[in-house]
Amino acid sequence: MEILDWLLVVPLGLLAGGLAGLLGIGGGLIFAPLLLWMGLTPHQALATSTFAIVPTAISGTATHLRARTVPAPAGWAIGIAAFVTALVFSRLGRLVDGWHLLALQSLLYLFLACTIQSRPDDSESELDQTFSLPGLTSVGGLAGFAGGMLGLGGGLVMVPVMVRGLAVPIRLAIRLSTVAVACSTAAASLQFLSEGRGQPTLGLLLGGVAAVGAQWSASRLDDVRADRLAWMLRGLAILLALDSARRAFQLALLG
Repeated sequence: MEILDWLLVVPLGLLAGGLAGLLGIGGGLIFAPLLLWMGLTPHQALATSTFAIVPTAISGTATHLRARTVPAPAGWAIGIAAFVTALVFSRLGRLVDGWHLLALQSLLYLFLACTIQSRPDDSESELDQTFSLPGLTSVGGLAGFAGGMLGLGGGLVMVPVMVRGLAVPIRLAIRLSTVAVACSTAAASLQFLSEGRGQPTLGLLLGGVAAVGAQWSASRLDDVRADRLAWMLRGLAILLALDSARRAFQLALLG
């Protein structure tokens, strides 16, 4: 990498990790645009982004597990579903044109920007909640789709669905999302490695830097108000929708 690339990798990696630990989003929303800017093709950028998300999400997950803030049945349900479906969708992603992948990202972000919200009772004890394990399994499947097909961690998909559809408090949804992101991207990375897609060394470098920020922010999740978390997720979704749409339009014109 050139000097300018190194100067961008460290601060943007820390930023991605900080957002990942705080919002349960994996960090792909920053990794993917950065890798595209560095000259990688959409398919290569999305695969390399997946490699970077693995250490980032594992770092945040380890923080939550040490604090015992993730209910075991819920974590297993969403994590296993994410791992299995990511293996499936990572095979399908290579069959889709690059601008189609970016267009899918844009539509997904727009949809999520309209659905993200917090609940009035998000201050209640999270570990006393009851869970729909089939519902969480379905959410894990969404994570597998986002990680395997689009190279995203899937947090921006899972958190709104869990909060709005399954009545999960937003902080607990973020923790469960982090677990699912770790599982889905680990599975997708195995598939990408076997196919020779992406640049694992670059991805792990980004992820290693981001893991530091993820661990720090994950440990401070309880200090942030639930409504503020919802607004942060919504703002990110809107910005990313516009950026993905712009890139998809450019690729479509070139194709």
